[in-house]
Parts: sequence; structure tokens; C-alpha cells
Amino acid sequence: MMHEFVPLEKIKRHFLPEDFKITDWENLEPWFKKLLDRQLNSAADLEQWLADISELEAVISEDACWRQIKMTCDTTDPAIEEAFTFFVSEIEPRMKPYGFELNKKLVASPYSANLDSAQYFPYLRNVKNAIDLYREENVAIQAEVNLKAQQFGVISGGMTIEVDGKEYTLQQAAKLLQNPDRDLRERVFRKIGERRLLEKDKLNQLFDELLTLRGKIAENAGFDNYRDYKFRELGRFDYTVDDCFAFHNAVKEHIVPLHAMLVKHRKARLALDVMKPWDGDAEPQGTQPLQPFNTGKELSDKAVKVFSRLRPFFSGCLETMQKMERLDLESRKGKAPGGYNCPLAETGVPFIFMNAAGTMSDVITMMHEGGHAVHSFLSHNLKLSAFKEYPMEIAELASMSMELFSMEHWDEFFADDSELKRAQLEELERAISVLPWIATIDKYQHWLYTHKGHSVEEREQAWVAILNEFSTGIVDWSGFNTLRANQWQKQLHLFEVPFYYIEYGIAQLGALAMWRQYRNNKEQALNNYMSALSLGYTKTLKELYATAGIRFDFSPAYVKELADFITPVFNQMGVKA
Repeated sequence: MMHEFVPLEKIKRHFLPEDFKITDWENLEPWFKKLLDRQLNSAADLEQWLADISELEAVISEDACWRQIKMTCDTTDPAIEEAFTFFVSEIEPRMKPYGFELNKKLVASPYSANLDSAQYFPYLRNVKNAIDLYREENVAIQAEVNLKAQQFGVISGGMTIEVDGKEYTLQQAAKLLQNPDRDLRERVFRKIGERRLLEKDKLNQLFDELLTLRGKIAENAGFDNYRDYKFRELGRFDYTVDDCFAFHNAVKEHIVPLHAMLVKHRKARLALDVMKPWDGDAEPQGTQPLQPFNTGKELSDKAVKVFSRLRPFFSGCLETMQKMERLDLESRKGKAPGGYNCPLAETGVPFIFMNAAGTMSDVITMMHEGGHAVHSFLSHNLKLSAFKEYPMEIAELASMSMELFSMEHWDEFFADDSELKRAQLEELERAISVLPWIATIDKYQHWLYTHKGHSVEEREQAWVAILNEFSTGIVDWSGFNTLRANQWQKQLHLFEVPFYYIEYGIAQLGALAMWRQYRNNKEQALNNYMSALSLGYTKTLKELYATAGIRFDFSPAYVKELADFITPVFNQMGVKA
């Protein structure tokens, strides 16, 4: 297995001119026509045709990604928003009918049977699925949905609060919730809550519009509800709706008690009689919040050192991104919320976007997105762009496993051993505490899309009921019922990428299994990790997880096994029931 980093090469163009740039549909459409009109008289013709489609897809994807990246980096520039909107409304919808026809041409070719099933099976399965789902009348609706969903980022990106005369984005303000000064935490929590509630009605209206449009898409495709449509569109061939319900039950039974142990431990450390919502991330008086770095450059430099100690290949990925200026890490006004790693299909070197404010959670985000970046690098040389469009259940395994692998080297951020242990405990706490939240969001999505015509009030009631199912009941929310009933509005996925969230839960369980493997045999675990990620999506999810040396499983029995593994680790760190 490769340990040293070898620089990537930009994919050489053979079909398109090297200087071709997407300006409008008129200059792009002829290339689709050439592909559609081409005669395929042999298996070799078919493979070359697929390679040319892949090249066109890579060029288009990279162009679209840059428009998205620029918009999230600066939500205030009308020209950037216009460029993004132009692509979504004028180019993307016009590509879809051609994509449909090209898919049909592939499936109809007698030579498609000659394609290597060991490599092409997931791709051909997805192509056939896309043909089944395609409806011309949905093209314009999907474009409208994409544009509307972006409004969530615009609304959220504009939210700021003032604390002691200084303006903060909500991401920056969240750092203050770690402060030992409880009065300050309460003030900040109330300000954040009040600011979010100012947008409550606007976000409800936006969500109602999205629900209506998504329901129409499902109806046009012949589905009873958008949930069932979306499961097919996401290509969830390796698990079902019932498996998701099993995941919810497993988390409720085996993870919520573990989470309760962690919350009680923090409550005891804070010496609180009553724990309030602003206490969840706090440290005791006299304990300052962890300060792992001050600037975005310091964050990336230290991340490089951490990755280097795992494997030089990993640090080579980040160093390449630094040199190519593909990191935008610091939070600032006008940036969209969140963080992501955006693969760039043609050049192969991805872009990491985040809103760092100097917190421990920023370190975790950097490790997480760095794991995604490594995945992008490892899969870049696969034959087709479609082979690199791996599902999130393996993408998030890449990122979440990297968080856990990297923990032992976080002394690059923390010279003090006690601070290092605090940081490692925080990461493990997060790995467990996120699972009930994922189950909550996922179960809520099932409710949202299978209860047509529900009112805003019914939506709030359903949210609170589901939230209570996965709550430890330790935190006292009295006085904040309205805020708690609208907590779902802070979840980007509900607005922008519906049903894309349980993947995090599946992958988090997988990452815990990877870490268990790493603790037993580091080199073998890292070899398995790189082997699995190098496959892109040329194997099924179950096969990819098996290559990584773990099981694709989120049944209650397996979740109990992982909970039983992690509980003694917490006990050794001083966290006990």
C-alpha cells in the first residue's frame, strides 16, 4: 500500500479542447449532441464513448463546483450569485434530457454486456435507476428546488449577534458557549436563540415551498411520497426504510444511555444542580476553553503535521491544497454556514471550506474534511468520473475515521497532556452524542415527507415528540419551548439535501469499528482504509466496508457491540455511569 504522496495530474482532455470553458448552453450543447449521435460499433467504441462522457462530466462538474464554492465563500456578491443561478437555471436543466438519452443509449448498446461487471456494476445499476426515475416535467421543478434551497444559506449567512459591543457570526458566537462564565454563556445562548427565532417564519415559509415542490417531483415520478422517491434517487440499494427504523431503535436502546453517562459526567464536572442548554459545551470555572490555534493558516499547518505522522500520503494531500490555495477556513461575515470538502473532478485537487473560529470543534472539522480530501485524492485516477461519485455512507466513513485515527497526534495542537486528553474526550463525546441527533433528524425527515399537508404547528409538535425520544432528559429547557420546537431549522440538510443525514450515523458506527481495528493493528487499519477509498464506487457499500475490514451493519446487535467497545474507553478516561 502506498505511503508516500505522488502528485496528481490534471486529467488530460482528448474530447474537448484544452481551452474550452463553459460560457452558456449554446457552446456546451454541441458536445452532448456529438456524444448522442456517435455510432458505437464495438466494445472499444463503447469504452471510448464512456471515457469522453466522463471527460465532459468532469469539466462541467468542476465548473459548477467553482460557482458553488465562490458563492459560499461570499454570499454578498451579486455577480457570484448570478453566475451560480445562471448555471442552475439555464445550464443544468438543459443537460438533464441529454443525460437521460445518453443513459438510454448506454443501456441499449449490446456491448454494455461486455463491460467488466466487477468494476461497472454499481455504475450500471445507477444508470438504470436514473432512467427509471427520469421525468421531463421534473427538470424545471428540480431547478427551482435547487435555487430555493440556496436561500437557506443566504438567510443563515446573514445571521449575526452582538456581544459586548462586538459582532459575531453564529458560528463565532458558539465558541463563547464553551466559556466558564455561566452568565456570559446564558447571554450568548439567549441572543443566538432570539436571532434564530427572528427568521422562524421565513424559514417555515421556505420549507413549506420546498415540501410542495418535492412532493410534486415524487408524484410525477409515480411515488406515494417524496421519502420513497428520494431513497431511490439516492441509490440506497444496500439498505431500506426499515433498516433506518432499526438504526433509530438501536440508537435509542444502546447509544442514548451512553450519551446520558457523558452528560451526567459534564454536569458533575460543572458542579451543577440544574443543567441548562448553555451548559452542554462548557468547562468548569478555572478551566479555559481549548485554544488549539488562532488563524486559518495555523490550523492547516498543524493539520499537515498531524497527517504526516499518520502517513506522508495524507499530509501530501493537504500540502498540495495549501499550495493551490484550495482552503478557505476562517469564519467571517457574509460566508455561508457549515463546512465541506468539494471534490474537483478534472484537476483532482479538492477545496475545503469551513468557518473556523479557533475552537476544538474546528480541529475536528479540519480532520473530518481532510479525510474527505484524502478520499478525493485516492479515487482521482479511477477510469470514469462516475466511479468517483461514491455514496455518502463511504464518503463519511473516510472523514469520520480520519478524526479518530488522528486523535493520538493532536499534541501538535496541544502541548499540555491534560489539554490533549480533554480534546480526545471531546472528540469521543461528539462521536457518541451526534448519533442521537442523527437519529432525531432522520426520523423527523421520515415524518415530514409521509405526513402530507401538515401545518407548522403539527410540524413543531412532531419535532418535539421525536426530539424527546432521543433526549437524555437531563438538560432543563424550561422557558425555551419555542426555541426548542424550532431547533430543526438550524439543520442545513433538511433544507438543502433532504434525507442526506443518516449516512453520517451509518458512517459514524463504521468509524468506531475502524478505530477499534486501528487500536488493534494501526498499519493494517490504515492499509484497509486506503484500499477501500481507492475503489471509489466500483464496489457496493457492503463490499467497500468489507475491504475496509469492517461490517456494513447498523442493527441493534451490532450497535450494542460497538457501544460495549467504547464504554470501557470512556471509563479509562474517567467517565463512569
